Amino acid sequence: MTARAVQPKQFPWYDYSRYSFSLALAAGQGVYVSGHTGSEFDPTTRKMVIKGGMAEQCRTAYTKIGAILEGAGMSHGDVVRMVEYVRVDGLAHYAEAAQVRQEVFGAHRPAVNTVPVKALLRPDALIELEATAGPVGAETGFSDGGPVARESAGVVFLPTIQAVDAAGNIIGAGDVVGQTQAIFEKAAEMLAALGLGFDRVVKTLDYLTPAALADYRNTGRVRKQFLGPVYPCAAGILMPGLLHPEALIQYDFIATRDDPVAINPGWSRYDKLTYSPGVRAGDLLFLSGQGALDPETQIMLFDGDVVAQAEYTYENIIKVVRAAGGGPEHLAKTIEYVTPAALPRYREVAGVRSKLLRGPLPASTGLICEALLRPEMLIEVDPFAVLA
Repeated sequence: MTARAVQPKQFPWYDYSRYSFSLALAAGQGVYVSGHTGSEFDPTTRKMVIKGGMAEQCRTAYTKIGAILEGAGMSHGDVVRMVEYVRVDGLAHYAEAAQVRQEVFGAHRPAVNTVPVKALLRPDALIELEATAGPVGAETGFSDGGPVARESAGVVFLPTIQAVDAAGNIIGAGDVVGQTQAIFEKAAEMLAALGLGFDRVVKTLDYLTPAALADYRNTGRVRKQFLGPVYPCAAGILMPGLLHPEALIQYDFIATRDDPVAINPGWSRYDKLTYSPGVRAGDLLFLSGQGALDPETQIMLFDGDVVAQAEYTYENIIKVVRAAGGGPEHLAKTIEYVTPAALPRYREVAGVRSKLLRGPLPASTGLICEALLRPEMLIEVDPFAVLA
């Protein structure tokens, strides 16, 4: 099945044809929707504006997503995963976002990943919503209740997992390794309920605070304990705070019922790491986050130049996709994490995407993080491809 950009019948909020991404991409059995805020074009001021607080912004974003899904012949009831990017200073109003989500989905429960971010590209936005839709499969939750994991066409999306107990208290306060251990133990419980193990995990995303950095390297011991024999793809992003005020780290996991196959263009750096450049599962290609780090020398390139870093990053992403038998036209989704220092020239990255990617352009979400794991890094791209 050839991928296609989803074009809604009506989309009055802004002219999306000017952007270097698709509102959503239908590829394989999935529809991957770009991140959306409550922004809309104001014809009076001829500017993009955002109205209202958390609840109103969420309703606008969900209405946009609904219009896009309708263009793909789907509805909110086909959503299997929601990612909520919430400004850290908006977490006090997060209950409003959860209430609107309940209004939208009713009895249907997608997996939910909630990611606190430093800021969003629309300065007045409190939240940005990103959706994945597809065949709705089994769900399972923790023994103590709470959010669910959702299966879709053999892919299992786990909810955001924190190191908290049933009462909501942090486990391993001040200890990032202990918190990581608790997170993996909770993930093991949820995977087991679906008849899966960590050998079928194909992607991990961890978000950590600056306070976690001193001992973050030692969390690799926990990954070695649980993961493998094929190490999943991974990305680690620094944010100013997390869902629990005492959390140093939180994790999102994706698993699959297909046998995972490691994909590597020949970069020896990954021989010593607990993650792979790419993992293919059937026709899906999960990829690790990439920045302008030379994969052989581990030297950061293009210090201070976000455009050059983005070009080098996308070239390396395409190398991984080609090693799996695909090309840039198979990219289905990208998430671009940018640092505050990157913002003055970030708009120019659209030119890099237009130059290197192929139509139909992937869905995309752009976010502002606290920092990236290398201090010189201005942008990290977290990609995903469908090779069908």
